[in-house]
Amino acid sequence: MIEIDIEKENKAIAQEYKELLRISYQTLSPTDKKLIRKAFDVAVDAHKEQRRKSGEAYIFHPIAVAKIVASEIGLGATSIAAALLHDVVEDTPMTVEDIERLFNPKVAQLVEGLTKISLVQKDLNASMQAENFRKMILTLNDDVRVILIKLADRLHNMQTMDSMAEYKQTKIASETLYIYAPLAHRLGLYNIKTKLEDLGLKYTEPAVYNDIVSRIRETKEEQDAYIKDISEVLKKSMDNEGIDYVIKGRPKSIYSIRRKMRAQNVSFDEVYDKFALRIVYKSDPHDEKFVAWKIYSIVTDHYRPSPSRLRDWISSPKSTGYEALHITVMGPKGRWVEVQVRSERMDEIAEKGYAAHYKYKNGATEESGLDVWLNLLREALENQETNAVDFVEDFKMNLYSKEIFVFTPKGEIKSLPKGATSLDFAFSIHSEIGIKTRGTRVNGRLVPLNHELKSGDQVEVITSANQKPTINWLEYVTTSRAKNKIKNVLNENTKKIAEEGKELLTRKLRHLKITINEQVINELVNFFKLKTSLDLFYRVGLGAIENQQLKDYAAQKSNSFINFFKNKIKRNKEPTAAEDIHKPVMSSNYDMLVFGTEHDKLDYKLSPCCNPIPGDDVFGFVTINEGIKVHKKDCPNAIGMQSNYAYRIMSAKWIDSSQEEFKAIINITGMDVLGLTNQLTRVISNNMSVNIQSISLSTDAGIFHGQIAVIVQNNTILKKMINAIKKIDGVDKVTREYRT
Repeated sequence: MIEIDIEKENKAIAQEYKELLRISYQTLSPTDKKLIRKAFDVAVDAHKEQRRKSGEAYIFHPIAVAKIVASEIGLGATSIAAALLHDVVEDTPMTVEDIERLFNPKVAQLVEGLTKISLVQKDLNASMQAENFRKMILTLNDDVRVILIKLADRLHNMQTMDSMAEYKQTKIASETLYIYAPLAHRLGLYNIKTKLEDLGLKYTEPAVYNDIVSRIRETKEEQDAYIKDISEVLKKSMDNEGIDYVIKGRPKSIYSIRRKMRAQNVSFDEVYDKFALRIVYKSDPHDEKFVAWKIYSIVTDHYRPSPSRLRDWISSPKSTGYEALHITVMGPKGRWVEVQVRSERMDEIAEKGYAAHYKYKNGATEESGLDVWLNLLREALENQETNAVDFVEDFKMNLYSKEIFVFTPKGEIKSLPKGATSLDFAFSIHSEIGIKTRGTRVNGRLVPLNHELKSGDQVEVITSANQKPTINWLEYVTTSRAKNKIKNVLNENTKKIAEEGKELLTRKLRHLKITINEQVINELVNFFKLKTSLDLFYRVGLGAIENQQLKDYAAQKSNSFINFFKNKIKRNKEPTAAEDIHKPVMSSNYDMLVFGTEHDKLDYKLSPCCNPIPGDDVFGFVTINEGIKVHKKDCPNAIGMQSNYAYRIMSAKWIDSSQEEFKAIINITGMDVLGLTNQLTRVISNNMSVNIQSISLSTDAGIFHGQIAVIVQNNTILKKMINAIKKIDGVDKVTREYRT
């Protein structure tokens, strides 16, 4: 019986291999096929004794990763071979040297890069996940294909996580949403980005994910019919114009629907552009733009466009290389529909990113958006002093941010992240120009350095040889490139002043009969409530620490050890007292929340960023100074915490919520109706037995905005109350407030 199963499995493995060759995006030469076959044989032999948690032969995983690399990312034979071998060095006795001997240095280099990433993520001594990400991003410096194969590996792992423990699913999904999906976005892999986001949501918020999936399923027939109606209308006109095209419906991703629901505080039914279609046309490169605008003209002849929702990524492609025309039009039944117009070339670049871009580059000397970005990345990686979490946060911001396009005084176009300032622009031209920036003019008008730029602005930088960055500049910029350059200059200045300060402090302490040593420096750092010895020397160098303060330290030091110890206890007591004020409120009733698999009863605090109340899905986060903080699972900060600090996450659940009361803030909007306040208070107080702590309503041109703070016992009561408020005449929207 086992023999038959193994035979079946071997047939399935052989079938997967044939499929891999068939779906490859690149044209494979006989030499390429020979390389892939050899990699396949080596991988099959190396993994022959291994099985995945699901029970299937392990080799199915590297083949699946290679298939994603070959078809969805579109890489060639070297990368396909590396994908097949990506776990060999980590999981079997084979070494990188063996791979170089059997194949070639390039395959070996890619496998080594992938092995480094895997090992660093399993390193239990790593203090933070962010440090792991920084090390992973460092591999981009060697060869971008390492990260592309890693994205394929992550996608297949996400697709096969069902047999894992729940806490592992949450950790891996959080990592994916935190860094891998933004990375796929920045590398132009929109298909993979969408899949990673949807799967990330599936494991971080399963109830929300399943609800949206079921609603999409319910409305699929209606959506298909709706898209078909629009397509029929457009087809007649485009056929008459002789355009060679394909029209297809484009389902909105589950994650993007969830993001809109949260950002706009709307229900699934209120997400306005769930309907979308894509028109992909054939064209010579010379006529691409002309045909795109011809299609735009046809679409807008039939359906009225929203002028504010036109996106022309053909005239100004995104820095990821993405090109398309996005038009949002009012379709039948008063529904907004997004129409994406792309040539076949643009469509391939949107799907494959890096690989398709180089296929169409044809030896052009002009740098691509990806090349420019990788150069900026190398620059950022040179700054090794940055805190790992700050590095990842900055990096992430520059991965996902929307773009604006601004002009230099000579009319050259520059791409910057949305929210960039005029000082960011100066640093984007050259770091030396940024450092010497004295002022900026936008559209001929002098503006502050923190002036936020908008698409179409023309920016001129005024420099001065004597100008130096100040610490305030860090608040004026948003891009990591500008921040890193400013920090580097400030650090150099700080170090110089600190060196002078150390010499000065040594002389001053000698006068006070104190010899400077490590213990004295630590005592001084504590005495002045500073963080590091560098802060101490820097302040002495600046003259911020006066002689009298040093005399006070010397006098205290000469007191008896007991007095010094008492003073220390006195100083340290204050924060404890402040914490004690909150203790009865936060954790007086210990049987309400339990932690971990053993259901331990521990002290905790409820995090003010999401205000969890009994009944909410929650988790515990072990902080450095404030014990366990409890957050909602859909807290805006949850993904970052679960990804960066997975080792500090504790599972938590409510077991008794009948004794304690909790505060919730409700925001209400609607039409101004006479007697609305009376109805609100009556519904809340009489029907729900809920105490109102505060209520405020304001009206503006017939629209009212209200905020009510209520005291409730649990989530069920709160939901009933919200549903009751929604039924009041004039009320349009009721949402619970979360503070980020």
